[in-house]
Amino acid sequence: MKQTRWLFHPITVFILSILALGLSLALYIYWYISVSSGLQALAGRLNIAPDQVLEPQVWLVILVLSILVGIILMGIFTIFVYNQKTLQLYRLQHNFINNFTHELKTPVTSLKLFLETISKHDLPREDQLKYISYMLADVGRLSDHINRILNLARLESKSYKGTFEKTDISDAIKKIVTENSPFFKNCDIRISNPLKTRCIYRVDQLLFEALVMNLLTNAARYNNHDVPVIDIRFRQGKRNLNIEFWDNGIGINKKEVGKIFRKFYQARRSGSALSRGSGLGLNLVQGIARLHKWRIKASGRTDANGSIFTLILPEKTRVTETA
Repeated sequence: MKQTRWLFHPITVFILSILALGLSLALYIYWYISVSSGLQALAGRLNIAPDQVLEPQVWLVILVLSILVGIILMGIFTIFVYNQKTLQLYRLQHNFINNFTHELKTPVTSLKLFLETISKHDLPREDQLKYISYMLADVGRLSDHINRILNLARLESKSYKGTFEKTDISDAIKKIVTENSPFFKNCDIRISNPLKTRCIYRVDQLLFEALVMNLLTNAARYNNHDVPVIDIRFRQGKRNLNIEFWDNGIGINKKEVGKIFRKFYQARRSGSALSRGSGLGLNLVQGIARLHKWRIKASGRTDANGSIFTLILPEKTRVTETA
């Protein structure tokens, strides 16, 4: 059964359909040429004008048929490509549901265990505070997952325009890192801004925080080092302000650089013990960047293991402090 399953694969059916259609057209042309040659020979023996036997419009009909067959082939190919993309999206959604369910179930199970422990045992205050800190971390994880879904829904809503305020990007990133430091206790986050001028842009505060948090979380999560290092570097170009997020994590496969921003896509990490995410984080980052008319790109480090995510802010989106 398994040996014949390939006969019913969409690619096999698609190729066989095209071959059958092309072969039918070729056989029709071959048949017509053979018949016309015989009719011409018969007309010559009977002293009959060939135009009386063979209509010159027949070749025009064959040309039209060839064009129609080409259109049919294009239609079949379009349907095939659409079907393959639909199947791929279905698989990605299926993987997302499985992984995201796990991402939600883990902190809920942990919260339940800690609450049962506190309710059944008379624990010292020190232990209570320790368990409460664990529970707060789990609540933070749940909140993060929920916010990702909500923010993604906002971005995909055509009616959402964003609430933009003049913001110094450097100060905003420092504030985000400081306020969320409990989530990165074991990380070494460095911010390097050698620019002498302030970087003022119109920013949606909530979405920008989600963008930065997703980049920082990915850098810390996909990292095998005891102390993940994240360098946030500001670099001024002629037409853009580049904000680079360098990490010493597991890096990015060159083949996957163009795919990691797709919705539900999860990079392959063979041999890694790291848990897989929801596949929404980087897609959300890209959506937020586009809403601000910015760009985001990713690359692997050449000097060491790790990744570089570069947020590109065009100078035309920059505003003066008096604007």
